[in-house]
Amino acid sequence: MSILLHACCGPCLLYPAGVLEGEGTDFTCYFYNPNIHPYREFRKRLNTFQELADSRKYKYIIDRDYGLKMFLRRVVFKEDQRCKFCYQMRLGNTAKLAAEKGHRGFSTTLLYSTYQNHSLLRKEAAAASVNHSIPFVYHDFRVGWQQGIDESKECNLYRQSYCGCLYSEQERYDNRLKKQLKRKIKSDVQPPRSGHDQSK
Repeated sequence: MSILLHACCGPCLLYPAGVLEGEGTDFTCYFYNPNIHPYREFRKRLNTFQELADSRKYKYIIDRDYGLKMFLRRVVFKEDQRCKFCYQMRLGNTAKLAAEKGHRGFSTTLLYSTYQNHSLLRKEAAAASVNHSIPFVYHDFRVGWQQGIDESKECNLYRQSYCGCLYSEQERYDNRLKKQLKRKIKSDVQPPRSGHDQSK
């Protein structure tokens, strides 16, 4: 099976790529992250991703456009739903490209992060799957969270300190928002298994 794997950054790619390789899944990585702020951060993550992909001979596609304007136009005045719109943009584009290029499914390294809204990710991925008539390949990559951290440190990869958008950068410095984020993460229910997504 060949899938298009959306990659948010180099460190978050390590564990998911290892899982897919281990199960014999052919994959192409796709760097598409219009939410990242500022531009220097965008470049750091893109460069780190490309260096890792080149060193491990992963197939990849990079969207080098800095899409901050597009992202902000979607979320301004709807900041509380910014993750929803961010997931829609990234997963929708990944599903569309996967269908166009003849892949048999798509997935994302966002499923690796313990800081993402996992249930919302699954919901938006299921919607993208329906919209573009291509299966969403689900894995709960969070089980390898510490393993991925350890490996990224061993590889000397640049490790970012916030999710990516302007608002998550603010949360990095705002203790009140940090507490709210922690409560959100704790309330996120862990899904039961991996495989083809059944939530659509």
